[in-house]
Amino acid sequence: MKYQIAPKKFFYFLYFLCLLYLPAPVHAQHPPSVYAITHAKITTLAGATIDDGTLLIKDGKIAAVGANVEVPAGAQVIDGKGLQIYPGLFDSVTQMGLSEIGAVSSTVDSSETGSYNPDVVAATAVFPSSEHIPVTRASGITEVLAVPGSGGFDFSGNRGVIDGQASAFSLAGWSMDEMQIKRSVAMVLNWPEIETRTFDFATFSRKEKPFADAKQDYDKQVNQLTDWIDRARHYAQAIGHGGPSDFERDVKLDALAPVVRGQLPLLVFADKARDIRNAIEFCEKQKLKMILAGGSEAYKVKDLLRSKDIPVILRPTLYLPDEEDDPYDRALSQPAELSKSGVKFAIASFDNSFARRLGQNAANAIAHGLSYEEGLKAVTLYPAQIFGLADQIGTLEAGKIANVIVTNGDPLELTTDLKYLFIKGQLTSTDNRHKRLYEKYLNRPKP
Repeated sequence: MKYQIAPKKFFYFLYFLCLLYLPAPVHAQHPPSVYAITHAKITTLAGATIDDGTLLIKDGKIAAVGANVEVPAGAQVIDGKGLQIYPGLFDSVTQMGLSEIGAVSSTVDSSETGSYNPDVVAATAVFPSSEHIPVTRASGITEVLAVPGSGGFDFSGNRGVIDGQASAFSLAGWSMDEMQIKRSVAMVLNWPEIETRTFDFATFSRKEKPFADAKQDYDKQVNQLTDWIDRARHYAQAIGHGGPSDFERDVKLDALAPVVRGQLPLLVFADKARDIRNAIEFCEKQKLKMILAGGSEAYKVKDLLRSKDIPVILRPTLYLPDEEDDPYDRALSQPAELSKSGVKFAIASFDNSFARRLGQNAANAIAHGLSYEEGLKAVTLYPAQIFGLADQIGTLEAGKIANVIVTNGDPLELTTDLKYLFIKGQLTSTDNRHKRLYEKYLNRPKP
């Protein structure tokens, strides 16, 4: 039996299809918000501090900043008397939006199976509605890097050798298209280690491996990595010569092409001095741009890092020493030591749970010898410079993205309150799950 559509129904069917494929109507746009924060102390990090100045925000950007800025008619004016304005803080290694609850695998998308996944881009997996995001921005952090396979306190999953591409984004928006600052800022490489000590979960004890065996495993991994880089270089050359029919497209090698061309840096995770030296030697030989991440023993190779102009993204300052005979304040004093040696560095959280303590990690480094200005720049300007984003964020200058915090004191101090938060020029709420739970139990009925 053949089925037929009645003429009237067929007409409605066609009408429905037309509605699906017609472009959406263009609604009238609300005029862009214009804000003027007046009579505030402004730390621009691009020049001298302005004791009584005005910051003007328009169309998501900083329109003007200075002591004699004219406030346009219709601007929403915020009286900043007694308040201070700073660039938003930048957490440059996190799992923000990639991991919600580390112990629940269905909420974690911070790594892929396999050891080589250069085609993976963190922005693709970021969950804009993560509860970690409002908690983090309430501490004055306005932008982050989501870094696949980056380890950290929250990390659970497989760490490969090349884990994918880190993405930079602001901490407000309905989608990654709204939040994104730059989709790909670095390729993540976990440098192989010579591991002579492993942990056996069957016996819950440590096992020792002969150094020769560990070195053999290490050499095998480095050779595999070298082979990937060599193939990527040949692939990049093939792309530049001949037509598409002259080579077979490979998405992994395609993703590595910007790395071997020097257009995309390698964010190399390594902690021990030996591993850092080996990674530097490898990158220099392969002519790859390197950024060191982790760097627990960066102080041991500070002269090499300075001579090669390799910046470092340091782990949080509040963690225990790696070795039994290390000074208790090794992590706290290392930023000052690197600064005095001329090594550019930033401080990052490396996870989500304690990202909100980014400012206090910088403050603790200041308490152990780092200058205040260097400490503040380590969580604002320097990470922006290291990842090539300083033309958009990191300082308060006309034309830059208006990621701005207004506080009643030093943003690195735990007791400072965030009064106003602007992300991409929009006044953003500081409400978050932590605050709601605090208020809920603060106001619980008394027994």
